Amino acid sequence: MKFRYAMVCSSNQNRSMESHSLLKKQGFDVSSYGTGAHVKLPGPSLREPNVYEFGTPYKQMFDDLRRKDPELYKRNGILPMLKRNLSVKLAPQRWQDNALDGSFDIVFAFEEKVFDMVIEDLHNREQVLMKSVLVINLEVKDNHEEAAIGARLTLDLCQELEKVESWEESIDDIVAAFEKQHRRKLLYSISFY
Repeated sequence: MKFRYAMVCSSNQNRSMESHSLLKKQGFDVSSYGTGAHVKLPGPSLREPNVYEFGTPYKQMFDDLRRKDPELYKRNGILPMLKRNLSVKLAPQRWQDNALDGSFDIVFAFEEKVFDMVIEDLHNREQVLMKSVLVINLEVKDNHEEAAIGARLTLDLCQELEKVESWEESIDDIVAAFEKQHRRKLLYSISFY
């Protein structure tokens, strides 16, 4: 694989991690992040989310929620999701704090608000490498089923990108073909490191 990928959602739990897991299994050089202020997971009600700091290990969240209400968190898919996550990496990471991770060639966001935050963050960084980075938004609802579909679509798009010598010259055609085949609109922007 010739490109380095980043998967980004709000809390680095569901959409970004589903894609990270799938791409990692397929041999891609991939990392994942969230853009939120905190990591939020569903709680017993909408007004009572479980809130954690970025960097809190997935295992710690898993143990915490299993202690609080194992039936609820198994039924709503949170415990299985956390189990998957801890098999991929130690803890959720925040996009805005990732400068030491180096540059990426292609960044996927899974909702427009996250896409905007990634682009804003890249524009606020000092551009010293003058290395281009493609930022793509594939809108994916934040539920387990849609995250799985989104991950397969992301893999498909990554495989198409890997076939070309330079995404800069092919991105318009790749996006048009993807949108036609999958009937999904993509947003994309080019930024620099």
